Amino acid sequence: MIDAHCHLNFDDFEKDLDEVIQRAKKKGVEKIINIGTSIEYSKKAVELAKKYGSLFAIVGIHPHDSENPGQNWEEKLEKLAKENKVVGIGEIGLDYYSHNAVNSEIQKEIFSKQIEIAIKNNLPLQIHQRHAGNDVLDVLKNYKSQLKNPPGMFHCMSGDLDLLKKILDFDFYVGFDGNITYKGLAPGENTLLSDLVKYTPLEKIILETDAPYLTPVPYRGSKNEPSYVIIVADFIAKIKNLSFGQIASETEKNTLELFSL
Repeated sequence: MIDAHCHLNFDDFEKDLDEVIQRAKKKGVEKIINIGTSIEYSKKAVELAKKYGSLFAIVGIHPHDSENPGQNWEEKLEKLAKENKVVGIGEIGLDYYSHNAVNSEIQKEIFSKQIEIAIKNNLPLQIHQRHAGNDVLDVLKNYKSQLKNPPGMFHCMSGDLDLLKKILDFDFYVGFDGNITYKGLAPGENTLLSDLVKYTPLEKIILETDAPYLTPVPYRGSKNEPSYVIIVADFIAKIKNLSFGQIASETEKNTLELFSL
């Protein structure tokens, strides 16, 4: 199995990183992709990928960090994109959820520049789109003919069925995380995540944890970690009335294809 989106490069794992990786291996999670949210955390993801054979990196500037990405950030990100075991650009995109979110035009500018870096380096995208899915697609449409095939994945899918259909029509994969185990609707949402899981074809689903965040039930409230991706797989299996093995093998195949692992 593969955890296609987590943050072992964050300070939360500074004291127990080895143990977390070993627990994942014992549970059958053979590959883990750490995601950058800034130049600093992207560098850390690359460093971990060099140190551990089972780890890979995706590098980028999160929309929350788009107002102050740092001096010469494009040059630095371009350099990181060329490192061995860097398999994508992310997590990039737009986020309109918070009342103090970064100005949308600034977010779009940083997002667009990172798409261009991905195109230049023939890398897929890992997209963040909280309450901003249609605007994300509008930006992506400007680059549709230039994107890698397949173009990437939408991380931690949320939104309505209409948005999901547009994403699938664009040929993106869709990532689901531990929050699919939560009851009810998330703040500001009108569609259950379980309904999104039902609609998404298995050949387009990728498994994630977003560790240390979005810890699945029954461990919600504690720190998330890659070993819990098996809980996400099991929950999807129940929603789709398929075996755990089918979910594990198909989602692994999808991730290997997308990120050329």
